Amino acid sequence: MHGQLLILGIEGPALKQAEAERFRRIQPAGVILFSRNIVDAEQTRRLTDEIRGLFSYEPIIAIDQEGGRVTRTKDIAPVCPSAVDLGAAANPGWIAQAGVLTADLLRLLGCNLNFAPVLDIDHFPGLQNALRERCWGNDPQRIIDHAGLWNRWMRKRSMTSCAKHFPSCGRAQSDPHHDLPIADVSLTDLLNHDVLPYTALMPELDAVMTSHVRFPQLDAEHPASLSRKIIHDFLRMQLGFDKHLVLTDDLDMGAIQQAYGRGADVKQAISAGNDIALICHHMETADAAVSALKELPIGVIDDALARIERFRKKLNGPLKWSDAAWQKTCDDIQKLRDEVPVAAELKADSPVAKY
Repeated sequence: MHGQLLILGIEGPALKQAEAERFRRIQPAGVILFSRNIVDAEQTRRLTDEIRGLFSYEPIIAIDQEGGRVTRTKDIAPVCPSAVDLGAAANPGWIAQAGVLTADLLRLLGCNLNFAPVLDIDHFPGLQNALRERCWGNDPQRIIDHAGLWNRWMRKRSMTSCAKHFPSCGRAQSDPHHDLPIADVSLTDLLNHDVLPYTALMPELDAVMTSHVRFPQLDAEHPASLSRKIIHDFLRMQLGFDKHLVLTDDLDMGAIQQAYGRGADVKQAISAGNDIALICHHMETADAAVSALKELPIGVIDDALARIERFRKKLNGPLKWSDAAWQKTCDDIQKLRDEVPVAAELKADSPVAKY
């Protein structure tokens, strides 16, 4: 039961016996795939099929597939244009097609949740804060229009989505993969700018991912991803996201590792109002995480499990595999990539693109 409050990574392109045994024992909500798990298309589909066989329910099989540099399939398929490229071109047809092709590619591989779109406003386009080449812009309305269209068409092709990184990773002036950014911004400023894409797109969002950024004017102690004031009180109660699935960003990132130990972090995450905590790289700590979760009040666990079960009903199975379908999807992505101009942007060096 408590394991369902976790999503775990996998070490390599094939499940090890110890990993399979861990999944059977813990029964997490699901898994997240990275480039390290993807060698070719057929191998990836075999892996996701095998994962499904370990669960008594439809597991979440998630991936970060934003387009551009955060594309986990870049070694086996063409890369869809980035949010920067699509936003700069402002062509609704291209944006819609990118959403469709992203969904089709992922469903052929067996995924059912894409951790995208990025709804962060790019406040600091000259800084290396993990968001280079990932944002739809710095105008909330254009983000609503463009990210919303991309998300809408991806969901029309039966791929669930997750908006990120609430309330704003765009306010960060450093990279949370390395340390904990601090954004000294008021609730009013967030409501007037950064939160607008979330509230406008609320009916079309399946899930929300919280950010590893501390907002001292909202919570002087915890980053947003572990803050009850920000997740339960603000996101759920004030903004009305009380039925949505809410997940942390990866708890193995430096922003959290440096201040919280394994166990304390997941316990704080679920207490704060997240439904699922992500452990992407140190999966051997999953048992310690489960032990800590057992210390939480049963009411907190039940609320999270109810939202997870509601979300699980939205998940769709994979598309029927065929070499022809895979090749056509890849060809269509390449055609789109050739059509969309590449927008000039500061080159990024965040680890997020290397996973």
